[in-house]
Amino acid sequence: MDKQELNQKIEELKLEYIKIQGDIEKLESTGHSIDKLEAKLSEIEKDLTTYRTRLASL
Repeated sequence: MDKQELNQKIEELKLEYIKIQGDIEKLESTGHSIDKLEAKLSEIEKDLTTYRTRLASL
C-alpha cells in the first residue's frame, strides 16, 4: 500500500469507529448488549495502529 491508500484506509476506519460508537450509545440507552460492538471497536483500534505504523515507516 502506498501513502495515499494507507491514509484512505485510516479515514475509513475512523468513520466506522465513530459510527459504531453512536450505535453503542443507542444500544446502551435501551439496555441491549454491546459486547460485539465493543469487540469491533477493539479490532478497529488495532487496525488503526497497524496502518499508522506502516504509514510512519514510509
